[in-house]
Amino acid sequence: TIAKGCVDALAENFPTVRALTSEEWFGGAALLFSRESPPGHAALQDYGATFPAWLERFAPARELPYLAGLAHLDRLWIEALFAAEAPHLDATALSTLSPDVLASARLTPHPSFRLASFDAGLPGLWLAARAGDDALELSEAAQTLMHVRRGGVVASRILDDAETEFLRAVRSGAPLGEAAERAANAKPDAPIATLFAALIADGVFSGLDLDTQP
Repeated sequence: TIAKGCVDALAENFPTVRALTSEEWFGGAALLFSRESPPGHAALQDYGATFPAWLERFAPARELPYLAGLAHLDRLWIEALFAAEAPHLDATALSTLSPDVLASARLTPHPSFRLASFDAGLPGLWLAARAGDDALELSEAAQTLMHVRRGGVVASRILDDAETEFLRAVRSGAPLGEAAERAANAKPDAPIATLFAALIADGVFSGLDLDTQP
């Protein structure tokens, strides 16, 4: 039936939420959501865009205040998986650029790049749940999680303060020099060149705009 298809799709698209609740709890919530928000098309592989926000209003979820945040991370993973195709920036493309040109250039995030920050350690809890760990603990430390797809596979990892500020700057359209400065301010001992190389290797960027105009 259509209802069963919706519930099954939500179970596939929000595996962390399903793993941290009972089958009965998740099935009941998914069925109620599908009645309130039926799919707009026959393909259900990305169904549930509003499910995280719906969980914030769902009274039985109030005893699990972290659940909507975990659903949000599940949703961002789905978005990363189905994002548009684009090439990944090759580090060799930067080797001929002068430091001044590189500092004024702007990076283009890959279409699959997703970033989410939390005041508590929901990213760590999300990663542990996705890995099937038995010991699940919620850290009180703020954390930021990144999703990006490369080679058809979505990779997710927790970022440090320097990486987080660097990517926030890039996402806002700041030039590379400003992004590096913000990263250094966030974590003075961060090796910015190594940080940048690691993000390129992750596939976070799809291009470099050498136009110095904002």
